[in-house]
Amino acid sequence: MTLQQIKYIVTVAETGNITEAAKRLFISQPSLTNAVRELENEMQVTIFNRTNKGVVVTNEGDVFLSYARQILEQVGLLEEKYLNVKERRPRFSVSCQHYSFAVNAFVDVIKMFDADQYDFTLRETQTYEIIEDVSKLRSEIGILYVSSKNEEIIGKLLKQNDLEFQELFVAKPHVFIYSKHPLAERESIALEELEEYPYLSFEQGEYNSFYFSEEILSTLDRKKNVKVRDRATLFNLVIGLNGYTVSSGVISRELNGENIIAKPLLVDEYMRIGIIRQKNMPLSRYGVLYIEALQKYIKQ
Repeated sequence: MTLQQIKYIVTVAETGNITEAAKRLFISQPSLTNAVRELENEMQVTIFNRTNKGVVVTNEGDVFLSYARQILEQVGLLEEKYLNVKERRPRFSVSCQHYSFAVNAFVDVIKMFDADQYDFTLRETQTYEIIEDVSKLRSEIGILYVSSKNEEIIGKLLKQNDLEFQELFVAKPHVFIYSKHPLAERESIALEELEEYPYLSFEQGEYNSFYFSEEILSTLDRKKNVKVRDRATLFNLVIGLNGYTVSSGVISRELNGENIIAKPLLVDEYMRIGIIRQKNMPLSRYGVLYIEALQKYIKQ
């Protein structure tokens, strides 16, 4: 396996087309095809499935490419340090539950880096997909919470996928409500006071058991339930329906506006919010910067 072959497969994955990749790499299409096949044979992995419309990355190819991109990033760092060569297109990806501080930190990393070209991804997604993304290296970092109700199942999944959980902070559950909600003037809110209001939560797809719920206390029976897929919709319904959701209490006026407020929920429970990452794998410089930015917002 050579560095050149690694660059070839990453370019093919980016373009999704052998012909286009060959043009970008300034080599012939047969030469590129042979180089990719030689690498697949040597490493005993099928990176691409060939179709009439181009190439599609396989599941095992997805993992292989994640390692390949890390190699190219490390080479880029060496070239920057010793040859004064700028890295062409850095990549960084985060998968997380719907936390505003995760978005704020992501914005900070992009501003700190300030490059001409980059390919960064932030996925606010379902809990199981966060674990899957990090295990397959689609994302370098995942952000989720564990509690007394789900930590056994989540911990088992992390162990199976050779991932580790690093706690960022412990939060008491809070209710997110409209600033003009009938309970908005309360210093804290009890569960029984919320019975008549719609409960809003994030839909978890086929992994919809309470173990994967993004909201703590999801096992409780509510009379009115509404499930959504994105944060903007959830907050619009919080306002439009006088609904509520349960989260960490960390809220960003910059992202969520003045209309959403957080009130402590009177329950004896906790949320351990943290990052998940591959064991024994060093963080990229973007991963290090991202965690530093997270810590800044957590302290605030």
